[in-house]
Formats: sequence, structure tokens, C-alpha cells
Amino acid sequence: MIYAVQNQMQEQLDGISSSLRAFSLKLTGNANDAEDLYQDTALRIITNADKYRPGTNFKAWAVTIMRNIFINNYRKKMRRNLIIDQTPNNYYINSGDKIVENEGEMTIAYKELMKMVNALPEDFRRPFLMAYQGYKYDEIAEELGSPLGTIKSRIFFARKKLQKMYQNAHIERRA
Repeated sequence: MIYAVQNQMQEQLDGISSSLRAFSLKLTGNANDAEDLYQDTALRIITNADKYRPGTNFKAWAVTIMRNIFINNYRKKMRRNLIIDQTPNNYYINSGDKIVENEGEMTIAYKELMKMVNALPEDFRRPFLMAYQGYKYDEIAEELGSPLGTIKSRIFFARKKLQKMYQNAHIERRA
């Protein structure tokens, strides 16, 4: 009886082997790893033939097994790359803890952008800054006494103008 079930599994496996091989190649991206994955899957399918419920989708069951094997192997690989420091007080791991943050570039870029924002016409600058500060469009419209559509378009055009100004500033620097 067990051999009959395994033979039936082998026949079904032979019928979908090309699809499984293609899927394994898609997962691994490497022909050798794909063949190993296919063989591991085939072995698992045959050894667990008793767990397959007849009448269900065999191909889906096989693909699920293959995907789970791939995920488990990937996780094992990632764990192998884990560095274990057994020195007192984790000396090697903690030796790079002192990070000196340099926000100079970010500060300069922010100041540069704010100069560009301040160069916008008042009709565009004020709604844009309010949106930047977190106000909602309807709140901005109410505060400024303008229609909602007008506020949305002014913020949109302010963004477009800032993008253009930023691009022009970087083109000038490169030249």
C-alpha cells in the first residue's frame, strides 16, 4: 500500500517536474542551487506522501513545500553569517559604538531649500509652509480664506517651482 502511494506521488511529481524546476530556478537564481532545491523538494514530497490529501491540488502542495524549504535554507544561511563575539563585554561588537553624527550636509541642504521657499511669491509660500507644518488642506483654506481648490493648486505649483529651482541650482554648481 505504501509503495503504491509513493509510486503515485512519483508519477504526479514527474508530471510537474519541469514547472518545479523552473520555480526553483526563479527562487534561487542559480542552476546548481535550483537543482539542489528541486531534489530536496522531491525527496520531501516522496517521504511525506502520506500527508498529501487526495483530491487537492498536488502542484500547489509541491510548490508550497519547495517555497518553505527555500525560506528555511535562506534563514539558516543568514544565521550562519551572524557574528558571535565571546570576548569580555563584547569588545569587538561594542568597539564601533561611538558614532559621531555629522549633520552638516543636511543642515546646508535644509537652509538652501528654505532660501528657495522664501523666494516663492507670498501666494504660494504661505500655503506651502502651512502644508509643510502639517496643516490639512481644508484648514489652510479656512485660515487663508481661499477656496480649497485654489489652495491645492498653489501648493502643487509651489512644489513644482521648488523642484525647478532646486534643479537649476544643481545645474549651476556642476557647470
